Amino acid sequence: MKTIRVALGGRSYEILIERGLVDRLSGHLEPMARDGRLLVISDEIVWDLLGDRFQAGLGSTKAVPIVIPAGEASKSWAGLSSVIDQLIENGVERSDHVVAFGGGVVGDLAGFAAAIVNRGCNFVQVPTTLLAQVDSSVGGKTAINVPAGKNLVGAFHQPALVIVDPSLLDSLDPRQVRAGYAEVVKYALIEDPEFFEWLERNGPAVLDGEAEARTYAIAVAIAGKARVVEEDEVETKGRRALLNLGHTFGHALETATGFSDRLLHGEAVALGCVLAFAFSAERGLCGPDDARRVREHFRFAGLPTTLTGVEMQGRGEELAAHMERDKKHTAGRTTFILTRGIGKAFVDGTVDMGDVAAFLDEAP
Repeated sequence: MKTIRVALGGRSYEILIERGLVDRLSGHLEPMARDGRLLVISDEIVWDLLGDRFQAGLGSTKAVPIVIPAGEASKSWAGLSSVIDQLIENGVERSDHVVAFGGGVVGDLAGFAAAIVNRGCNFVQVPTTLLAQVDSSVGGKTAINVPAGKNLVGAFHQPALVIVDPSLLDSLDPRQVRAGYAEVVKYALIEDPEFFEWLERNGPAVLDGEAEARTYAIAVAIAGKARVVEEDEVETKGRRALLNLGHTFGHALETATGFSDRLLHGEAVALGCVLAFAFSAERGLCGPDDARRVREHFRFAGLPTTLTGVEMQGRGEELAAHMERDKKHTAGRTTFILTRGIGKAFVDGTVDMGDVAAFLDEAP
Protein backbone atom coordinates (compact mmCIF):
# COMPACT_ATOMS: atom_id res chain seq x y z
CA MET A 1 0.00 0.00 0.00
CA LYS A 2 1.25 3.47 -0.92
CA THR A 3 0.88 6.05 1.86
CA ILE A 4 1.26 9.77 1.23
CA ARG A 5 1.19 12.08 4.23
CA VAL A 6 -0.07 15.65 3.93
CA ALA A 7 1.90 17.44 6.64
CA LEU A 8 -0.21 20.31 7.97
CA GLY A 9 0.56 20.29 11.68
CA GLY A 10 -2.59 19.52 13.65
CA ARG A 11 -4.54 19.07 10.40
CA SER A 12 -2.18 16.45 8.95
CA TYR A 13 -3.62 13.30 7.40
CA GLU A 14 -2.71 10.30 5.30
CA ILE A 15 -3.75 9.29 1.80
CA LEU A 16 -3.83 5.50 1.39
CA ILE A 17 -3.55 4.15 -2.18
CA GLU A 18 -4.08 0.50 -3.08
CA ARG A 19 -6.37 -1.64 -5.22
CA GLY A 20 -9.01 -3.38 -3.14
CA LEU A 21 -8.87 -0.98 -0.18
CA VAL A 22 -12.65 -0.47 -0.26
CA ASP A 23 -13.03 -4.15 0.57
CA ARG A 24 -10.98 -3.65 3.75
CA LEU A 25 -12.54 -0.45 5.05
CA SER A 26 -13.22 -1.81 8.52
CA GLY A 27 -9.56 -1.69 9.51
CA HIS A 28 -9.41 2.03 8.74
CA LEU A 29 -12.92 3.30 9.46
CA GLU A 30 -14.15 1.14 12.34
CA PRO A 31 -12.17 3.20 14.91
CA MET A 32 -13.98 6.30 13.61
CA ALA A 33 -17.47 4.85 14.05
CA ARG A 34 -19.71 5.92 16.91
CA ASP A 35 -22.13 3.35 18.33
CA GLY A 36 -21.12 1.03 15.53
CA ARG A 37 -22.27 3.29 12.69
CA LEU A 38 -20.94 5.83 10.20
CA LEU A 39 -22.84 8.54 8.34
CA VAL A 40 -22.03 8.15 4.65
CA ILE A 41 -22.85 10.72 1.96
CA SER A 42 -23.06 9.32 -1.56
CA ASP A 43 -25.04 9.82 -4.76
CA GLU A 44 -27.72 7.64 -6.31
CA ILE A 45 -25.52 6.15 -9.03
CA VAL A 46 -22.55 5.37 -6.79
CA TRP A 47 -24.64 3.97 -3.95
CA ASP A 48 -26.72 1.76 -6.26
CA LEU A 49 -23.56 0.42 -7.91
CA LEU A 50 -21.14 0.24 -4.99
CA GLY A 51 -23.14 0.64 -1.77
CA ASP A 52 -23.25 -3.10 -1.03
CA ARG A 53 -19.51 -3.39 -1.57
CA PHE A 54 -18.89 -0.41 0.72
CA GLN A 55 -21.05 -1.92 3.47
CA ALA A 56 -19.35 -5.31 3.10
CA GLY A 57 -15.97 -3.64 3.48
CA LEU A 58 -17.10 -2.03 6.74
CA GLY A 59 -17.76 -5.40 8.33
CA SER A 60 -19.84 -5.07 11.48
CA THR A 61 -19.91 -1.26 11.29
CA LYS A 62 -23.21 -0.04 9.86
CA ALA A 63 -23.29 2.56 7.10
CA VAL A 64 -26.11 5.10 7.41
CA PRO A 65 -26.39 6.45 3.86
CA ILE A 66 -27.42 9.98 2.93
CA VAL A 67 -27.97 9.70 -0.81
CA ILE A 68 -28.12 12.75 -3.09
CA PRO A 69 -29.06 13.07 -6.78
CA ALA A 70 -26.06 12.52 -9.04
CA GLY A 71 -24.66 15.48 -10.93
CA GLU A 72 -23.30 18.98 -10.50
CA ALA A 73 -26.77 20.37 -9.76
CA SER A 74 -26.56 18.88 -6.25
CA LYS A 75 -23.73 21.31 -5.42
CA SER A 76 -26.24 24.04 -4.58
CA TRP A 77 -27.81 25.80 -1.60
CA ALA A 78 -30.71 23.37 -1.80
CA GLY A 79 -28.40 20.36 -1.94
CA LEU A 80 -26.33 21.62 0.98
CA SER A 81 -29.43 22.32 3.06
CA SER A 82 -30.81 18.84 2.40
CA VAL A 83 -27.56 17.12 3.42
CA ILE A 84 -27.22 19.17 6.61
CA ASP A 85 -30.85 18.49 7.56
CA GLN A 86 -30.29 14.76 7.16
CA LEU A 87 -27.03 14.85 9.14
CA ILE A 88 -28.83 16.59 12.00
CA GLU A 89 -31.80 14.20 11.80
CA ASN A 90 -29.33 11.32 12.16
CA GLY A 91 -27.80 12.86 15.29
CA VAL A 92 -24.46 14.01 13.91
CA GLU A 93 -22.02 15.17 16.60
CA ARG A 94 -18.90 17.32 16.37
CA SER A 95 -16.68 14.31 17.09
CA ASP A 96 -18.21 12.25 14.27
CA HIS A 97 -16.49 11.37 11.01
CA VAL A 98 -18.79 11.87 8.03
CA VAL A 99 -17.68 9.75 5.06
CA ALA A 100 -17.85 11.10 1.49
CA PHE A 101 -18.21 8.13 -0.87
CA GLY A 102 -18.43 9.37 -4.44
CA GLY A 103 -16.95 11.74 -6.97
CA GLY A 104 -16.03 15.39 -6.73
CA VAL A 105 -19.59 16.62 -6.27
CA VAL A 106 -20.13 14.32 -3.29
CA GLY A 107 -16.75 15.20 -1.79
CA ASP A 108 -17.23 18.95 -2.17
CA LEU A 109 -20.75 18.88 -0.77
CA ALA A 110 -20.01 16.47 2.08
CA GLY A 111 -16.87 18.37 3.02
CA PHE A 112 -18.65 21.73 3.09
CA ALA A 113 -21.51 20.27 5.15
CA ALA A 114 -18.97 18.78 7.58
CA ALA A 115 -17.20 22.13 7.81
CA ILE A 116 -20.29 23.98 9.00
CA VAL A 117 -22.71 21.54 10.69
CA ASN A 118 -22.39 21.89 14.47
CA ARG A 119 -19.67 24.44 13.64
CA GLY A 120 -17.58 21.68 12.16
CA CYS A 121 -17.10 17.92 12.36
CA ASN A 122 -14.61 15.46 10.88
CA PHE A 123 -14.90 13.82 7.50
CA VAL A 124 -13.22 11.13 5.43
CA GLN A 125 -12.86 11.01 1.65
CA VAL A 126 -13.36 7.72 -0.25
CA PRO A 127 -13.34 9.02 -3.84
CA THR A 128 -14.84 6.88 -6.60
CA THR A 129 -13.79 8.80 -9.74
CA LEU A 130 -10.33 9.42 -11.15
CA LEU A 131 -10.83 13.17 -10.96
CA ALA A 132 -11.77 13.01 -7.28
CA GLN A 133 -8.95 10.60 -6.46
CA VAL A 134 -6.19 12.78 -7.89
CA ASP A 135 -7.63 16.21 -7.19
CA SER A 136 -10.74 17.16 -5.24
CA SER A 137 -10.36 14.65 -2.39
CA VAL A 138 -6.97 16.10 -1.41
CA GLY A 139 -6.32 19.57 -0.06
CA GLY A 140 -9.46 20.49 1.88
CA LYS A 141 -11.23 22.70 -0.68
CA THR A 142 -15.00 22.30 -0.29
CA ALA A 143 -17.72 24.33 -2.01
CA ILE A 144 -21.04 24.67 -3.77
CA ASN A 145 -21.93 26.47 -6.99
CA VAL A 146 -24.14 29.55 -7.21
CA PRO A 147 -25.63 31.19 -10.33
CA ALA A 148 -22.74 33.65 -10.57
CA GLY A 149 -20.11 30.93 -10.81
CA LYS A 150 -18.57 27.64 -9.80
CA ASN A 151 -17.33 27.01 -6.23
CA LEU A 152 -17.93 30.60 -5.13
CA VAL A 153 -19.25 29.56 -1.69
CA GLY A 154 -17.22 27.15 0.41
CA ALA A 155 -14.58 26.56 3.05
CA PHE A 156 -11.17 25.04 3.57
CA HIS A 157 -11.77 21.90 5.65
CA GLN A 158 -9.14 19.15 5.59
CA PRO A 159 -10.24 15.51 5.71
CA ALA A 160 -9.07 13.21 8.48
CA LEU A 161 -8.18 10.47 5.99
CA VAL A 162 -8.35 9.80 2.24
CA ILE A 163 -8.78 6.23 0.97
CA VAL A 164 -7.97 5.80 -2.73
CA ASP A 165 -8.87 2.47 -4.33
CA PRO A 166 -8.08 2.43 -8.08
CA SER A 167 -10.26 -0.68 -8.51
CA LEU A 168 -13.32 1.56 -8.00
CA LEU A 169 -12.56 3.03 -11.43
CA ASP A 170 -12.94 -0.31 -13.23
CA SER A 171 -16.68 0.20 -13.67
CA LEU A 172 -16.45 3.95 -14.27
CA ASP A 173 -17.91 5.39 -17.47
CA PRO A 174 -15.05 5.96 -19.98
CA ARG A 175 -16.01 9.61 -20.35
CA GLN A 176 -15.54 10.10 -16.60
CA VAL A 177 -12.15 8.37 -16.77
CA ARG A 178 -11.06 10.72 -19.54
CA ALA A 179 -12.28 13.72 -17.55
CA GLY A 180 -10.23 12.61 -14.54
CA TYR A 181 -7.21 12.01 -16.74
CA ALA A 182 -7.20 15.73 -17.54
CA GLU A 183 -6.33 16.45 -13.91
CA VAL A 184 -3.52 13.88 -13.99
CA VAL A 185 -2.03 15.61 -17.02
CA LYS A 186 -2.47 19.00 -15.35
CA TYR A 187 -0.02 18.09 -12.57
CA ALA A 188 2.60 17.16 -15.16
CA LEU A 189 2.06 20.44 -17.01
CA ILE A 190 2.53 22.48 -13.84
CA GLU A 191 5.99 21.32 -12.81
CA ASP A 192 6.86 17.78 -13.95
CA PRO A 193 7.90 17.56 -17.62
CA GLU A 194 9.30 14.05 -17.07
CA PHE A 195 5.88 12.88 -15.90
CA PHE A 196 4.32 14.43 -19.02
CA GLU A 197 6.76 12.49 -21.19
CA TRP A 198 5.80 9.34 -19.26
CA LEU A 199 2.12 10.08 -19.94
CA GLU A 200 2.83 10.59 -23.64
CA ARG A 201 4.19 7.01 -23.66
CA ASN A 202 1.84 5.39 -21.15
CA GLY A 203 -1.38 7.39 -21.38
CA PRO A 204 -3.20 4.61 -23.29
CA ALA A 205 -2.43 2.13 -20.48
CA VAL A 206 -3.70 4.58 -17.85
CA LEU A 207 -6.91 5.22 -19.77
CA ASP A 208 -7.44 1.53 -20.55
CA GLY A 209 -7.18 0.61 -16.87
CA GLU A 210 -3.87 -1.27 -16.81
CA ALA A 211 -3.51 -1.67 -13.05
CA GLU A 212 0.16 -0.81 -12.56
CA ALA A 213 0.19 2.19 -14.91
CA ARG A 214 -3.05 3.62 -13.54
CA THR A 215 -2.01 3.24 -9.90
CA TYR A 216 1.39 4.82 -10.63
CA ALA A 217 -0.19 7.81 -12.39
CA ILE A 218 -2.65 8.32 -9.52
CA ALA A 219 0.12 8.20 -6.91
CA VAL A 220 2.37 10.66 -8.79
CA ALA A 221 -0.48 13.13 -9.28
CA ILE A 222 -1.57 12.91 -5.63
CA ALA A 223 2.01 13.34 -4.39
CA GLY A 224 2.33 16.45 -6.54
CA LYS A 225 -0.81 17.99 -5.12
CA ALA A 226 0.14 17.05 -1.56
CA ARG A 227 3.46 18.90 -1.89
CA VAL A 228 1.75 22.05 -3.10
CA VAL A 229 -0.91 21.91 -0.38
CA GLU A 230 1.76 21.53 2.30
CA GLU A 231 3.53 24.66 1.04
CA ASP A 232 0.39 26.80 0.67
CA GLU A 233 -2.65 25.28 2.40
CA VAL A 234 -5.16 28.09 1.87
CA GLU A 235 -3.66 29.71 -1.24
CA THR A 236 -2.16 32.75 0.48
CA LYS A 237 1.39 32.48 -0.90
CA GLY A 238 0.48 31.99 -4.54
CA ARG A 239 2.04 28.52 -4.74
CA ARG A 240 -1.29 26.67 -4.51
CA ALA A 241 -2.74 28.88 -7.21
CA LEU A 242 -0.64 26.89 -9.70
CA LEU A 243 -3.11 24.03 -9.22
CA ASN A 244 -5.62 26.23 -11.04
CA LEU A 245 -3.87 25.73 -14.39
CA GLY A 246 -6.69 25.49 -16.92
CA HIS A 247 -9.32 26.39 -14.33
CA THR A 248 -9.78 30.11 -15.02
CA PHE A 249 -10.74 29.30 -18.62
CA GLY A 250 -12.41 26.05 -17.57
CA HIS A 251 -14.66 27.44 -14.85
CA ALA A 252 -15.85 30.16 -17.22
CA LEU A 253 -16.76 27.48 -19.76
CA GLU A 254 -18.62 25.48 -17.11
CA THR A 255 -20.56 28.56 -16.07
CA ALA A 256 -21.39 29.37 -19.69
CA THR A 257 -22.70 25.83 -20.23
CA GLY A 258 -24.80 25.88 -17.05
CA PHE A 259 -22.76 23.36 -15.00
CA SER A 260 -24.31 20.65 -17.17
CA ASP A 261 -23.22 17.38 -18.74
CA ARG A 262 -22.50 19.32 -21.91
CA LEU A 263 -19.05 19.88 -20.43
CA LEU A 264 -17.77 17.86 -17.48
CA HIS A 265 -15.34 19.54 -15.08
CA GLY A 266 -12.35 17.53 -16.30
CA GLU A 267 -13.26 18.24 -19.91
CA ALA A 268 -13.38 21.95 -19.09
CA VAL A 269 -9.96 21.69 -17.40
CA ALA A 270 -8.49 19.96 -20.46
CA LEU A 271 -9.81 22.65 -22.78
CA GLY A 272 -8.71 25.29 -20.27
CA CYS A 273 -5.15 23.92 -20.27
CA VAL A 274 -5.10 23.95 -24.08
CA LEU A 275 -6.28 27.57 -24.05
CA ALA A 276 -3.76 28.55 -21.34
CA PHE A 277 -0.89 27.14 -23.41
CA ALA A 278 -2.22 28.70 -26.63
CA PHE A 279 -2.64 32.08 -24.94
CA SER A 280 0.87 31.80 -23.45
CA ALA A 281 2.28 30.95 -26.88
CA GLU A 282 0.46 33.89 -28.45
CA ARG A 283 2.05 36.19 -25.85
CA GLY A 284 5.51 34.74 -26.58
CA LEU A 285 5.80 33.10 -23.16
CA CYS A 286 6.15 29.51 -24.36
CA GLY A 287 7.01 27.87 -27.63
CA PRO A 288 4.32 26.80 -30.11
CA ASP A 289 5.64 23.23 -30.02
CA ASP A 290 4.79 22.90 -26.32
CA ALA A 291 1.29 24.23 -27.00
CA ARG A 292 0.96 21.71 -29.85
CA ARG A 293 2.11 18.77 -27.68
CA VAL A 294 -0.43 19.66 -25.01
CA ARG A 295 -3.24 20.03 -27.53
CA GLU A 296 -2.36 16.76 -29.27
CA HIS A 297 -2.11 14.81 -26.00
CA PHE A 298 -5.54 15.90 -24.83
CA ARG A 299 -6.93 15.21 -28.29
CA PHE A 300 -5.47 11.70 -28.20
CA ALA A 301 -7.17 11.19 -24.83
CA GLY A 302 -10.55 12.04 -26.35
CA LEU A 303 -10.87 15.33 -24.52
CA PRO A 304 -12.06 18.64 -26.04
CA THR A 305 -9.32 20.83 -27.49
CA THR A 306 -11.35 23.48 -29.34
CA LEU A 307 -14.32 25.71 -28.54
CA THR A 308 -16.30 24.13 -31.37
CA GLY A 309 -19.61 22.93 -29.97
CA VAL A 310 -19.46 25.20 -26.89
CA GLU A 311 -22.34 27.39 -28.03
CA MET A 312 -22.70 30.91 -26.66
CA GLN A 313 -23.34 34.42 -27.90
CA GLY A 314 -20.44 36.89 -27.92
CA ARG A 315 -18.04 34.12 -26.93
CA GLY A 316 -14.95 36.07 -25.86
CA GLU A 317 -16.84 38.83 -24.07
CA GLU A 318 -19.12 36.36 -22.26
CA LEU A 319 -16.30 34.11 -21.07
CA ALA A 320 -14.20 37.10 -19.98
CA ALA A 321 -17.14 38.37 -17.92
CA HIS A 322 -17.44 34.99 -16.19
CA MET A 323 -13.71 35.05 -15.43
CA GLU A 324 -14.00 38.47 -13.82
CA ARG A 325 -16.53 37.01 -11.36
CA ASP A 326 -14.20 34.14 -10.53
CA LYS A 327 -13.14 33.76 -6.89
CA LYS A 328 -9.53 34.24 -8.02
CA HIS A 329 -10.32 37.82 -9.04
CA THR A 330 -8.19 40.02 -6.74
CA ALA A 331 -7.63 43.77 -6.54
CA GLY A 332 -9.45 44.36 -9.80
CA ARG A 333 -7.44 41.73 -11.68
CA THR A 334 -8.20 38.14 -12.65
CA THR A 335 -5.38 35.76 -11.78
CA PHE A 336 -4.29 33.52 -14.64
CA ILE A 337 -1.97 30.53 -14.53
CA LEU A 338 0.14 30.77 -17.65
CA THR A 339 3.24 28.87 -18.70
CA ARG A 340 6.76 29.24 -20.04
CA GLY A 341 6.66 25.65 -21.26
CA ILE A 342 5.64 22.17 -20.15
CA GLY A 343 6.36 21.94 -16.41
CA LYS A 344 6.87 25.71 -16.09
CA ALA A 345 3.54 27.16 -14.94
CA PHE A 346 3.46 30.53 -13.19
CA VAL A 347 0.97 32.99 -11.72
CA ASP A 348 0.19 36.10 -13.78
CA GLY A 349 -2.02 38.84 -12.36
CA THR A 350 -1.33 41.37 -15.12
CA VAL A 351 -3.45 39.95 -17.95
CA ASP A 352 -5.74 42.40 -19.72
CA MET A 353 -9.24 40.93 -20.06
CA GLY A 354 -9.71 42.69 -23.40
CA ASP A 355 -6.77 40.65 -24.73
CA VAL A 356 -8.36 37.49 -23.35
CA ALA A 357 -11.71 38.25 -24.98
CA ALA A 358 -10.02 38.93 -28.33
CA PHE A 359 -8.01 35.71 -28.06
CA LEU A 360 -11.14 33.65 -27.32
CA ASP A 361 -13.05 35.20 -30.23
CA GLU A 362 -10.26 34.12 -32.57
CA ALA A 363 -9.60 30.70 -31.02
CA PRO A 364 -10.78 27.66 -33.03
